[in-house]
Amino acid sequence: MDSAVKNQALVDALVKNLPEDASEAQVNQIFASELFKFLGFELNEQVPSFPTGSGTDAVDYAIRHSTENDIFSQTKTNPDILVELKARNVNLTPDSTQYQKTVVQIKRYLLAENCQTVKWGIITNANHIQLFRKHGKVIHPATVCLEINPENIIKIATSIKEKIDKPQKVLTVAVYNNKGGVGKTTTTVNTAATLSLYNKKVLIVDFDPNQRDLTNSLAIKPGTPTFYDCLVDKNINVTDVIYPYKLNSKKSKKSFGFDVIPVHGKLGDWDDVAQKITFDRLSKLLDTLKNSYDYIFIDAPPNWRIFSVSAVYAADVVLIPAKHNNLFSLENAAIAIKEYIPAVQKARIKDAARRKNEDFGPVALPIFFNGEKMTDAQKKGAKLHINKLIREAQENSNHQFALRPYFYPRYTAANKNTDIFELPNYASIANSAFSHIPAVYKDKIAKGYYINLVKEYFLQ
Repeated sequence: MDSAVKNQALVDALVKNLPEDASEAQVNQIFASELFKFLGFELNEQVPSFPTGSGTDAVDYAIRHSTENDIFSQTKTNPDILVELKARNVNLTPDSTQYQKTVVQIKRYLLAENCQTVKWGIITNANHIQLFRKHGKVIHPATVCLEINPENIIKIATSIKEKIDKPQKVLTVAVYNNKGGVGKTTTTVNTAATLSLYNKKVLIVDFDPNQRDLTNSLAIKPGTPTFYDCLVDKNINVTDVIYPYKLNSKKSKKSFGFDVIPVHGKLGDWDDVAQKITFDRLSKLLDTLKNSYDYIFIDAPPNWRIFSVSAVYAADVVLIPAKHNNLFSLENAAIAIKEYIPAVQKARIKDAARRKNEDFGPVALPIFFNGEKMTDAQKKGAKLHINKLIREAQENSNHQFALRPYFYPRYTAANKNTDIFELPNYASIANSAFSHIPAVYKDKIAKGYYINLVKEYFLQ
């Protein structure tokens, strides 16, 4: 079937064939069938009611291209895309209760046992459609929830197809809290080092020019050109400012490490740099590396100026360390989640629309408590303060915001779980900067702690 025929069939599905009150079965038979063809999937590449492997859960469709010896409709293994369909009267407008429930549903399916190979999730009711990207354990929106109609369906479906056909390899993570002293740099270095132990290719970016802690902790002395030069001179290739950090293991005789973009002292002149670059400059630089790494971590400064805004703008997700005994770190995390990150999302969406593309922007990962001893009484006090922040955000009539998932990610109506991931206090982690070696490379206990962290947030 040529593209013109596919295009017309998809438009006709909305214009001529699909009732305004179409049931889920009709959305499936009339709209989804044409959407799948448009995306390039034949009938033998679709499995309806695919069992996810989590209890009795079954997603409406799993999709994957077949090969000569592996017809997906027969083998029903290693799906690439999950699709959850809804009737047209199910409200999928953003922030509606039914939309939120559907997002929770598709995320649950994406993380299920039989879906570990899945890279994409789609939700649609033929009035709205949204694409989600899955990278390891991280699920984040690849588009906003888009209203579809006969006039825009080809443009939107084409954008979704382009993303699916050419997935980027990297997940970009900004490590950020507007409060200093929460262990952002230590988290960045040791998380990168731990992922390298799983054979992941990782780049870390020191984007905190006032402190330069990350660069100093690894004893990297940048030459020329510098990162500053690369930011202000578009003729300099970002690969020219990347430095490898390698450590050879005597026991295993293996080499571990990651790449680093160190910060140069000249970058500390904030006013000078702010006048010469825009907040999307870092994003454009890192975009050239999106298929060279599995992960890029950006160590952002504890403020909301050009460098921290740029770090969050360049990210897919934001990892937020906090301290249970520092209420300001919890309050600042809440501000970042409900104000700063949504502002960057709006900027990314606007910029993407100007380029005739679809984007969503960064989303926050749930916070974690970083590197402090905690008594039961202290934990109780921290949660009381968190509950206050959640309640105030929910009751704010001018800007209502659901903070709970970012503090209590396992909380449900049936199971009021308020567990928050904790990275324990351990001297070897705090002191590793003196040896210029990430703690996870030289200490089993530290490695165990960070393995728990990467499994909690990144690795499925």
